[in-house]
Amino acid sequence: MASSDRPSPPERAVRWIARSWMSIAFFAAFFLIWEYSIVWFGIPRYILTPPSVVVTKGWADIDRLLYYTWITGVEVVLGYAVAVILALPLGLAIAFSSILRRTIYPFVVCVEMVPKIAFAPLFISWLGFGLLPKVIIVFLVCFFPIVLNAILAFSSLSEELSRFSVSTGASAWRTFVKVRLPAALPQCFVGFKYAAINATVGAAIAEFIGSDQGLGFYIQIVTGNMRPDLAFAGIFFLTILGLALFGLVTLAERLLIPWHISVRRQPH
Repeated sequence: MASSDRPSPPERAVRWIARSWMSIAFFAAFFLIWEYSIVWFGIPRYILTPPSVVVTKGWADIDRLLYYTWITGVEVVLGYAVAVILALPLGLAIAFSSILRRTIYPFVVCVEMVPKIAFAPLFISWLGFGLLPKVIIVFLVCFFPIVLNAILAFSSLSEELSRFSVSTGASAWRTFVKVRLPAALPQCFVGFKYAAINATVGAAIAEFIGSDQGLGFYIQIVTGNMRPDLAFAGIFFLTILGLALFGLVTLAERLLIPWHISVRRQPH
């Protein structure tokens, strides 16, 4: 497409609004109902705070919110990145090794069944209230969905396609790069997205249990002080953090597998 045929920023904005008007209307209605239902039903402000008050009080405390968002964001990014780096090769190894499928795979499944947050008090008692125990909890929350989906992804290539690759004379490495890896990436991104959704949950709960900074710590403190307005502000920033990570994973998916039907069906 020639540069002159590309839509201008205002045109792109109009197209985005035309595609997203239902989502925008839904969220607008949600917040309007939230705002006015407090008046209609006489809900005390110390139980539920209107969104307008959340915005006002949150803005007054914006410096602390931004600082704690940075702290939680570092925990999330580090834990998620380490999980991806370690889980993907392990999933690949288990998929190709019968020995690992009989030994490591059952162990991974068993550990996945244990709530990861149960380990948080142990890590905090061993490692203190610093960054490391939170990163480990985020890592555990993200690691197992990625590795399990990677095992499924690299084990799911059809026998017919494998035989066809061999019949063409392609080497094992070329078959992996050109056939098996592209076929596995869509399923791998299922694990990446699931882990991205849970990453902020792991960080926040770890901060609830033992921390002196971060959004989880902030929400716990302001809730104890009977400040639901600031608690909702902290939850809002935690949501934005999770959406940002999920958006980065979705962007990577569009760049790496633009040919897959799951990506082509997404609005651009």
